[in-house]
Amino acid sequence: MKRRRFRSPAWTATLTWKSAVFLTVMCCTLAALLGVLVHTAVTRQTVSHAREKALARLEVVTDAYEAGEPLPRSSGIDPPGLPAPLRALAAGGERGTMVADGPHRPGDPEGRGGPAMWAAGPADGRALATWTDYSHSANTIGGLDRAIIGSSLLAIAATLVVGLVAVGRVTRRLHQTARVARRISAGDLDARVGDPRTARPVRGQDEVAIVSGALDTMASSLQRKLQAEQRFTADVAHELRTPLTGLSAAAELLPSGRPAELVRDRVRAMRSLTEDLLEISRLDARTEQVDLAVHDLPPVAERVVRASGTRTEVRVADPVPVETDRRRLERVLGNLVANAHRHGAPPVVLDVAGAVVSVRDHGPGFPAYLLEGGPQRFRTDGAGKGHGLGLTIAVGQAAVIGARLEFVNPPDGGALARLTLPEYVRVDDGDEARDTGAKGAGTAELG
Repeated sequence: MKRRRFRSPAWTATLTWKSAVFLTVMCCTLAALLGVLVHTAVTRQTVSHAREKALARLEVVTDAYEAGEPLPRSSGIDPPGLPAPLRALAAGGERGTMVADGPHRPGDPEGRGGPAMWAAGPADGRALATWTDYSHSANTIGGLDRAIIGSSLLAIAATLVVGLVAVGRVTRRLHQTARVARRISAGDLDARVGDPRTARPVRGQDEVAIVSGALDTMASSLQRKLQAEQRFTADVAHELRTPLTGLSAAAELLPSGRPAELVRDRVRAMRSLTEDLLEISRLDARTEQVDLAVHDLPPVAERVVRASGTRTEVRVADPVPVETDRRRLERVLGNLVANAHRHGAPPVVLDVAGAVVSVRDHGPGFPAYLLEGGPQRFRTDGAGKGHGLGLTIAVGQAAVIGARLEFVNPPDGGALARLTLPEYVRVDDGDEARDTGAKGAGTAELG
């Protein structure tokens, strides 16, 4: 049985989360280190002071014992509660101190007193001991520990909040840069980050501002180059129209024969290429205006097939009305049908299913570069006919009318171009809407 690997949530990979964990760990480590140092220093000082006080009291008690005077309070010979290690130390002839529980206090339910500082010394083979109350010092140390923990938690929370706010500002700027980069990759070359730190060179720039400025510079340079290429393409195509018109008229005056037919054919190819270049330049400039209307797909598909003059089978299943630009839709479908016959193999089928129109051939399929990155201009992959602009124009016109054009190679062979159009949504209510829908469906069937 294969063990499933645990996958952490996506938000744990964010810079904010990693920064929060890092700040928390560092703050906890620092607070713990400082707390231990302060606790150790204060405890050592408190214990040292209590020990000196206990030893001084032991001197007084020893003098009283040697003089045969009554022993002061909180002292005695082998008093009950004296810690065993300290008793053994005194019996061995040495003096010592130790913090332990004091003697039993009346009313103490646990049978012992509070914390005490014991001091003991030798007295004729026995232990002469005295003790002082250590509860105040213990409470002081306990209060200090609580204050250290509370201030550490407060400092951790404050540092974490301030750190997250600072990191949040950086991540917001990074997200803005990423959004602009995605817009540029989608074709919006006017998108800019516009970080204020790059607009004012006098102000210091951090790493995010440097990246944002580099992205804006790259986008501006790319936009200038693309605009220059678009202008060049449009200018060349426009300048070619006039001589091609004259050349076409001159070709019609040539005497009939094979040479004249070859000249006319090349002139027609040049005119088609020029028109395609002009169309591509308009698509690149994003200046196209759509003329939207509601259309039934079957009549449009049949008209495209008739205009192509090819043997293309049309299949219709559950068509729905679509809102689109009929001229541009016919341009897209015409290019797809022409490409299927030019580079594929029969049978070629144009299939209408709902708001989806597919063109399928049974040839070698689309090349790998086209499936990965879309059609490329003037690339026909092999010795195929044409100049490689048909699918490029189809993709551009599909984007203009808000449709999605996909290229796939079916598992059983061939090439499939699938065009998904925006479906027309009726807003009528009641029986009138149902009657209208029935009439629309009937028209599609007849077409």
